[in-house]
Amino acid sequence: MNDAAAVPSPCVNVCRMDAASGLCSGCWRTIDEIAAWSTLDDDGKRQVWQAIDLRKAQASAVDGERSR
Repeated sequence: MNDAAAVPSPCVNVCRMDAASGLCSGCWRTIDEIAAWSTLDDDGKRQVWQAIDLRKAQASAVDGERSR
């Protein structure tokens, strides 16, 4: 198995950085995370995925509060 493919990239080919959040609106990564992706080991890539999951959960919670 190719080590580079062991942890898939979160990129969805929607590359737009949101100025307010500092995150890509497609993959939810920071510019630093995007730039570093190819040099990260699998543990580092998993940490980025965990950060993405946390950001999405926090955004959902905020959206849920707004809809009340």
